[in-house]
Amino acid sequence: MKRILAFVVLVIAAFCIYWFVFRSKGGDGGPKQQPLALKKHSEGFNKTVSAAMGAYFEIQNAFVEADTAKAKGACRKFIVLLDSIKLDELKKDTASIFETAQANLADVKMNAESLLHQTEITEMRQDFRMVSEMLYPSFFNAINYEGPNMYWQNCPMAFGEGKEANWISNTVEILNPYLGKNDPEHKDTMLHCGEIKDTIKTK
Repeated sequence: MKRILAFVVLVIAAFCIYWFVFRSKGGDGGPKQQPLALKKHSEGFNKTVSAAMGAYFEIQNAFVEADTAKAKGACRKFIVLLDSIKLDELKKDTASIFETAQANLADVKMNAESLLHQTEITEMRQDFRMVSEMLYPSFFNAINYEGPNMYWQNCPMAFGEGKEANWISNTVEILNPYLGKNDPEHKDTMLHCGEIKDTIKTK
């Protein structure tokens, strides 16, 4: 009886060892989870994103100078360059990255086009704020941005006390596009009002 009991215990131990080794080597035959996002873009894709952002920075700089004509000119350029971004490349991804990025850019473009129809700089800046909010975090997180560092900056009183707004900058220096150099109330004293909230960088 003792021999039978010892044999049973030995069989159970052997089975447990086999099961542990089998499982640790991933022998369950199940499919491995695929990455959810494309991690490497083509040079062409990255260049089209950078070109569009170059026009965005022109809009930002125009608002620093309170130059509405220059802001609208840069905005027209921005809209054209948005259409040139090679989003089709994102269709190679395993998740719905293409659809997400496409919807984000549609919202960006809608607000940029609204900016062109405004006649008052405060309303133009409101549209610029919305363009910025549509770009980050949604668009840049969706595409897994690959490019030079950019900075998500914030002014706590962009449209009055307690009415904050954000924007994207290609420099760590704060050059406030909402209050700028020629604000009717503050003049140039609020040009550097703001702080960096986040860094947009290659992951």
